[in-house]
Amino acid sequence: MPKAPSVSTPKDQAPVPESYESALGEIEELVAQMESGQLPLEKLLTSYKRGAFLLKFCREQLEAVEDQIKLLEDGDLKPWTAAP
Repeated sequence: MPKAPSVSTPKDQAPVPESYESALGEIEELVAQMESGQLPLEKLLTSYKRGAFLLKFCREQLEAVEDQIKLLEDGDLKPWTAAP
């Protein structure tokens, strides 16, 4: 069972995303909005904070999955490595 991320939801931000994929999609939307140059400064700062929150969530999700991806090799659990 995946380890639940320890990211807590700041009071002034949207809730924790349902999944890594939804967080990644939201990050992509935020980046597009920020790169448009059309956001007022306050909204830009809020978007940056949300993006940092989502990035932390994604990193914790990836770390939890990496901790689970192990192969049994000669009776020893070893970290999984991608094939070349």
